Amino acid sequence: MKLYSPAARRAAIWASNLGLVALLLSAAPGRAGDAEAYLSWEAVDFAIPEPLGGLTGDPERGRVLVATREKGNCLACHRLPIPEEPDHGNLGPPLDGVGARLTPGQIRLRLVDETFLNPATIMPGFYRDPALLHRVAPALADRTVLSAQEIEDVLAYLVTLK
Repeated sequence: MKLYSPAARRAAIWASNLGLVALLLSAAPGRAGDAEAYLSWEAVDFAIPEPLGGLTGDPERGRVLVATREKGNCLACHRLPIPEEPDHGNLGPPLDGVGARLTPGQIRLRLVDETFLNPATIMPGFYRDPALLHRVAPALADRTVLSAQEIEDVLAYLVTLK
């Protein structure tokens, strides 16, 4: 078993986070951000209380995004109540009951950019400001992993998980 220094471990986590973001962005051509402008948001008390761009999410579309490997790919890291999908991850917390544990604004912040709450997280920021990303392949620059509408759709699904 090889031991890593704290600095080497942080670098490995950072590299894996960047790799996951690149994988998610490259998995489906025509990703979010190609034709839409990034919508700014404001965190208040560890939440984003207002929907991105005033958009309303659809829980059915959100459930599809959560389970789709080419989009949200939430099942890669989380367990969810989606029994028809055989493989669920265990890196992240189980999301069963997340709608009872967190407010919609708290969930929205975690989807948008978990590093706001936990800088060492391996969860990608699905709506992180593209201007903050560095060393990104030109084909992936100026894009978010999910669109604002997709974030609101995923949120609409997750809040139903009581």
